[in-house]
Amino acid sequence: QVQLAESGGGSVPTGGSLTLSCQASDYIWCMAWFRQIPGKERELLADTTAGRTRYADSVRGRFTVSRDNTVNTLSLQMNSLKIEDTAMYYCAAAGNFCDRPSSYQIWGQGTQVTVSA
Repeated sequence: QVQLAESGGGSVPTGGSLTLSCQASDYIWCMAWFRQIPGKERELLADTTAGRTRYADSVRGRFTVSRDNTVNTLSLQMNSLKIEDTAMYYCAAAGNFCDRPSSYQIWGQGTQVTVSA
């Protein structure tokens, strides 16, 4: 099973930028970024395959996902951060059938992003 490890979380002021990274132990077809605010369900932010990348409405135009499949790394570039972006951010992966959020059942440990006023 693929192992995932996130890094890059921290505190940033409103309007600032932050980049998260996810290191995967092996190549896997489907990779995604989720986030979770305490007391709320985990939200799919973006997922990517070799063919396409899709973004949630809440982050489209502000966040950018990129993959480097030569080193099995997934990044999340976050710009124009808002207070409501404060959450625990998770990297996730699925070998196939990643057409819905529930497809992702391989998870990193999460990294906290806090956006201050």
